[in-house]
Amino acid sequence: MGAWNGELYDNKLGFVSQYGQDVVELLNVEHGERILDLGCGTGDLTFSIKQRGAHVIGLDASSEMIKEAKAKYADIEFVVKDAKDFSFEVPFNAIFSNAALHWIKPAEAVIESVWHNLKPQGRFIAELGGKGNVQLVIDAIGEVLTELHGIDANQLNPWYFPSIAEYSTLLESQGFRVVYASHFDRPTIMPDEEKGLTHWLKGFAWPFFQSMTSEVREHAYCKIIDKLKPSLYMDGAWHIDYKRLRIAAIKG
Repeated sequence: MGAWNGELYDNKLGFVSQYGQDVVELLNVEHGERILDLGCGTGDLTFSIKQRGAHVIGLDASSEMIKEAKAKYADIEFVVKDAKDFSFEVPFNAIFSNAALHWIKPAEAVIESVWHNLKPQGRFIAELGGKGNVQLVIDAIGEVLTELHGIDANQLNPWYFPSIAEYSTLLESQGFRVVYASHFDRPTIMPDEEKGLTHWLKGFAWPFFQSMTSEVREHAYCKIIDKLKPSLYMDGAWHIDYKRLRIAAIKG
């Protein structure tokens, strides 16, 4: 089973970029600023930042995502780099990230790289999954993997969903001054009616299933859907139990 699928991400999971526009507003771009989009995916928000007059670079660890981004936005620089260990010769006025940092562990390494690539008084603006994010889905995945295969899903969980206190402490330990933090519920409607949760599982939860055959994986999807339908399927659509952490910090 492949990892990131740029086509699926754009066609069925486009809500990621749509919701991310609010985070771009928090970035408050000034014309001519040098900005890094950290975990840029297929580049839609990178393009949005460029439209506001910034000199922007998109960075992602997935060569598949960067390939899609370059195909869509040929006039923007995109690079394949690890968010835990990256460097640029010229530092940035701001580093932006949407819906990426909860994939990258340890968070301390990301924050250190961000610090070293920002100018003094540079801004770090990010949104990621917060404490309790998609917890109902995670619980259902865990139950199904245990029931069907005796697998401990905790060992396969790729995500880090911190509280405000946890993430702020990491930032402050690095030297950042946290100037804004919000942890909020954002139930998120999936496209394609009944197929919506399957798209989500294929697009985001693949680390739990990548060792399975396609037949076994599809059976697991069906069992997960059965468990979650009473709580998350409403009015002909899946409403995933998202909880987000949005944060802004300044390099001291």
